[in-house]
Amino acid sequence: MNSTANKIIAIDVEYYQVPLAEVLSDAKHGDHTHFELIVSRITCADGVKGVGYTYTGGKGGRAIYSLLVDELKPFLIGKDANEIDEIWDEIEWHLHYVGRGGLVSFATSAIDIALWDIRCKQLGLPLWKVAGGADNKTNCYAGGIDLNFTQEKLLTNIQGYLDKGFNAVKIKVGKEDYLEDVARVAAVRELIGDDITFMVDANYSLSVDEAIRFSNAIEQYNITWFEEPTIPDDYLGFAKIADNTKIPLAMGENLHTPHEFGYAIAQAKLSYLQPDASNIGGITGFLRVAKMAKENNLPLCSHGMHELHVSLLASQSHAGYLEVHSFPIDQYTKHPLQLDEDGRAIAPDVVGTGVDFDDALLGQYLIKNS
Repeated sequence: MNSTANKIIAIDVEYYQVPLAEVLSDAKHGDHTHFELIVSRITCADGVKGVGYTYTGGKGGRAIYSLLVDELKPFLIGKDANEIDEIWDEIEWHLHYVGRGGLVSFATSAIDIALWDIRCKQLGLPLWKVAGGADNKTNCYAGGIDLNFTQEKLLTNIQGYLDKGFNAVKIKVGKEDYLEDVARVAAVRELIGDDITFMVDANYSLSVDEAIRFSNAIEQYNITWFEEPTIPDDYLGFAKIADNTKIPLAMGENLHTPHEFGYAIAQAKLSYLQPDASNIGGITGFLRVAKMAKENNLPLCSHGMHELHVSLLASQSHAGYLEVHSFPIDQYTKHPLQLDEDGRAIAPDVVGTGVDFDDALLGQYLIKNS
């Protein structure tokens, strides 16, 4: 590709607040009433345009928008959009002193995903082929944000997942009384039977000792993984939980740099890695973690944004499970997630990332743009 044609000439940024149909709660983030969507649209000199984005659970979106508009937009104008890895590294060090993950990783994701969209369009290929091409389908599970649901509503929600064709489900745990969580786990297992894959997620709400107690109490219910039992920074705490329990551990949504994943792999005794392209620096960051997972014989899973991750996981030979998230971003896209008859998620076979926002639906929630 000619570098002049690839030169970035414009970056437009949009900030949305999208309401949820009902309040969703977990043990640490509290109530979710809406999610924030921050979209970047990059235009090259040859007219090719790419769309990237990130999202939040309802807080911090304006700061990400500001980073994109005030810091990254002027920094990136004139650069070669085809130099994705170089741009990724340049952004990391450009804002390293105030970033080292966090909001900077979210902002980087919105840029990086747009650059990959451009790359796929230049190649005339769908993302799953460009990112690895191992398959166009991946195993998946329905992940509910449901800690505030009564047990009756929880079971109704889980039945809804089964009716849609899912053969794997996850629920939130972290009640003040752990025995209530145990009862909910037992009730779900009774409902779904022995053949459905079942995970639990505490959203880092428990101490190490509490996590060990709870894990041992639910071991009999054949749990595939215990996600974020304690704070993600405590790698050695995860290792202690792993040493004293039998349920495999999973983590990743709160690790925002590949460096952090390196420490977790080395110290936390994880069985599953769960990067999120919305906060790990986009597709480039996700694929760097994918490489680390493969080198360490760990299944690669995902957190959130299933409308994009379906293509990334399908592309990798060591894919584990795609999380189909409760934030319904794909209700506002032209290619919502589809399952096959075996409950596997199908990657969009369209040129680009496969995430094409329906502006007619999304536009009503626009707060600001630049």
